[in-house]
Amino acid sequence: MNNRKKVPMRKCVATGEMKPKKELVRIVRSKDGEVSIDLTGKKSGRGAYLSKDKEAVLLAKKKNVLKNHLEVTVEDSVYDELLELIGKENRLS
Repeated sequence: MNNRKKVPMRKCVATGEMKPKKELVRIVRSKDGEVSIDLTGKKSGRGAYLSKDKEAVLLAKKKNVLKNHLEVTVEDSVYDELLELIGKENRLS
């Protein structure tokens, strides 16, 4: 029998690459229109996935990808928080 688990794949909204869900970070818009970073991947609301890659975050910021995908204005602080999070993960690995 085949006991291998299926790896959930998601598409990065900035680069368009399909990657395993664990290699992406989810940004979610709540019903109130509040945008936050969802590290658990389980918060309710409209979600968008971004690669855990500095270039992908900068590209998303430049092209306003998250604003278009989440249909709400995304503050620069969200992008700053993403870059900080990615920087921490890169130092740990």
